[in-house]
Amino acid sequence: MSDFLVAAPLRIEAALISSATRGALVHKTGMGPEKAKAAVGELSARASGALVVLGFCGGLDGHSVPGEVIVAQDVYAAVDEGHPEERIECELAQPLLGRLTGLGMKVRVGSVVCVSKIAVGERRAQLQSGGAIAVDMESVWLGRGAAGRPFGVVRVVLDSPSHELLRVRAAAGALRAAIALRKVAGALHDFSPGD
Repeated sequence: MSDFLVAAPLRIEAALISSATRGALVHKTGMGPEKAKAAVGELSARASGALVVLGFCGGLDGHSVPGEVIVAQDVYAAVDEGHPEERIECELAQPLLGRLTGLGMKVRVGSVVCVSKIAVGERRAQLQSGGAIAVDMESVWLGRGAAGRPFGVVRVVLDSPSHELLRVRAAAGALRAAIALRKVAGALHDFSPGD
């Protein structure tokens, strides 16, 4: 994985990724927009051929289940929360999709919307109406850290409308998501931005 830098917002995400692939360049950035923005300088300064955000997300539609892999075609900020309009294309979407398809995981490609706080209930439907299939709290802001390098985002669904994180049986979904994230990291072990 030395050809690209991984931005992982949470400590658990960074640990799962590192445990699945030795020698990965993994940078734990912290959760939420403010920590993501604060990490941009460090990400920009680290030498690598590309920047890929890996971690968990929330699914927005009824087809989404814990453990599903979302490859972002683009990421954008939720403007209804007061964020400036910002959309970043993910040039690595197709190479990443090609690397992750056919490994026994449910993989979809689409837009990821980025918000300030965890989206639950009706908020998921509002975000989906904007065209996104998943939601996270960091990717669009971390994208600035690519600093001209190829950029990609792969997120694993942790919860969805039918599998809310705070419901009974959420632990089983969280375990599926953790296993899927390790599998994604392992599949990207020798990924090169030119693939």
